[in-house]
Amino acid sequence: MKKTAVLLYPLFSLQEIGTLTELLKFYDREIVTFSAGREPVKSEDGFTILPDRELTEFCREEFDSLVLPGIWEPLPVLLDNRIIRFLEQFRGDDGLLIAAISAGPLLLGRAGLLEGRRFTHGVFEEFLDAFPVMPRENAVRTYLVEDGSLITAYGGAFREFAAAVARRLGIDCPAQIFSPMEGKDYAEEDFIFHLPPEILPEARAFWDKCLAEQAGQDQ
Repeated sequence: MKKTAVLLYPLFSLQEIGTLTELLKFYDREIVTFSAGREPVKSEDGFTILPDRELTEFCREEFDSLVLPGIWEPLPVLLDNRIIRFLEQFRGDDGLLIAAISAGPLLLGRAGLLEGRRFTHGVFEEFLDAFPVMPRENAVRTYLVEDGSLITAYGGAFREFAAAVARRLGIDCPAQIFSPMEGKDYAEEDFIFHLPPEILPEARAFWDKCLAEQAGQDQ
């Protein structure tokens, strides 16, 4: 199975892609994080993440998808030519699913990946007036747009974004997999959880291993 690449940059929105990455991980898809350098990258909410690889280590044959999160302060990232040059290589590459949310499409726009494509975003109009890097005539004023191998979304549609990307990667999940819980009727049984029988032996073996290691440390 091919992998999903996630592009990280300063003040990226972890929240906007967390639902997607959790879903991909649940279905055993390998995720590899990339950044322009190997130094730790701090998210908009203050989490510091050490990327797996730098952009120069990207191997196209390994991956079938690329995810771009939103950005709290997009201008410094937009002006980072290392990121733009990296993205430019995917012009015309319809075999790579590119998914960008919120301000992520700004980077695609500057790299020329939005020409002739329908897309949406979550960028302030005033910012676009000052930095017209996206073909605004192609923007669709809605929460999520799929155009060929491109998926874009506004930041508040992180649930819908996750489901759309997952389905395109062959994961069978309903569109409302992450729908809000409030306003529905539930029974107590809905909140009693069991491991699937087929993975219970493996889980118990792992628990026993952890307990044995802990016992050895305590001696």
